Amino acid sequence: MTSPPAIFVATCDLAAQIRGRSVPLTSETSVMRSGTGWVPANLALTCFGDLADAPLDSTGDLRLRPDPTAVYDIPAIGSLPPLRLMIGGQTDLDGTDWDGDCRAFALRALHELEERYDATITAAFEHEFLLEGLATEGVPFGLDRYRAAEPFGSELLGLLAAVGLDPDSWLAEFGAEQFEVTISPAEGISSADRAIVLRQLVRDLASQHGLRAGFAPMRTVDGVGSGVHVHFSMRTRAGDALLYDPTREGSLSSFGARFAAGIVRHAPALVAFTAPSPASGLRLGEHKWSSAGAYLSQADREALLRICPTTKLSATPEALQYNLEYRAADATGNPWLILGLLVRAGLSGLDGDVEEPVLMAPPAPGSPIRPLPATPEAARQAIDDDPELQSWLPPLLLQTSLAVRDAERAATQNLSPEQIVQKVARVY
Repeated sequence: MTSPPAIFVATCDLAAQIRGRSVPLTSETSVMRSGTGWVPANLALTCFGDLADAPLDSTGDLRLRPDPTAVYDIPAIGSLPPLRLMIGGQTDLDGTDWDGDCRAFALRALHELEERYDATITAAFEHEFLLEGLATEGVPFGLDRYRAAEPFGSELLGLLAAVGLDPDSWLAEFGAEQFEVTISPAEGISSADRAIVLRQLVRDLASQHGLRAGFAPMRTVDGVGSGVHVHFSMRTRAGDALLYDPTREGSLSSFGARFAAGIVRHAPALVAFTAPSPASGLRLGEHKWSSAGAYLSQADREALLRICPTTKLSATPEALQYNLEYRAADATGNPWLILGLLVRAGLSGLDGDVEEPVLMAPPAPGSPIRPLPATPEAARQAIDDDPELQSWLPPLLLQTSLAVRDAERAATQNLSPEQIVQKVARVY
């Protein structure tokens, strides 16, 4: 690959937007050592480009420092030149983690999980999105829609492989113009880093084909939503599977059930961070194939947490195939925050005297299930009602998160649901 002329040092903010600063490739050595300048108040940017009324002002300085394990060389894509994308963390000027950095928050949670429980997490963020501008629509899951998207689809798989994201599958989805792309699982923070890079690659490639990739949770109020499904498994540092126990219901180990219990218990407040936009709640609910409520299931794609199937046809042992899927996320949520909060919630289940969740079949009509927040107001209330979850976040990160969500809610409070959906869709 031709050497890229520039480096882009990137972070991902509370609105799940990739922001950062570009420097010449000749500055790589100094940037790897000391980073590049960054502004604390950038964390308060909403998805609509406004600054929220957060505890941040025009004062202060940070360094945006690349992680040498998170460097992605992106080849030329059409008219777009090559780029070296470096994912980094926001630090104070002395190099210590800044309290507002989402990546540092996730890294601390992952470190605590490993140190206290000898547990590592491997995850993959599965993305649904709309590919707008195709000449023909095709049928759901159809070969005709797959072919209508060519050569975009084949080029996407090649691009993901070239950048090191290990593509797993690419398919036409249920909704009009909807597709899904999955990549192979990665350990720890890399799984969230790769989700951030994937979204940018999809958008870049689509733009070069005269198309638009839309990751918004909804395009129309009554339409099909697009979500992010977080698949995760857990192992000891020696490589032994932690979630699998074939002697228990659903083959979910006691360790796994306690971890899942923490996620289910904190579900309403979690969703306020994992699906945080003013339009996100419209995707959640019964009969939407997203997440209908706060429960664990082995078979139900409307569960908050789904036990994914294993197969004896695979050469991989079932214990290592076994994974859980968190379904109540979308691409308006910061992947680092999603991963870190799932780990923190799981730790709360491991630490506390939490009753293991009942493994539910798909609920019968009218069954009482704990709903997830359907409106921005309900999401904010769920956070207010969960002081334990609030305690996991550094005060600056929590207060700024709330300020950003409050500002986005205020920007849409006088709009109809359809207008809210369209306003959010224009951003994502």
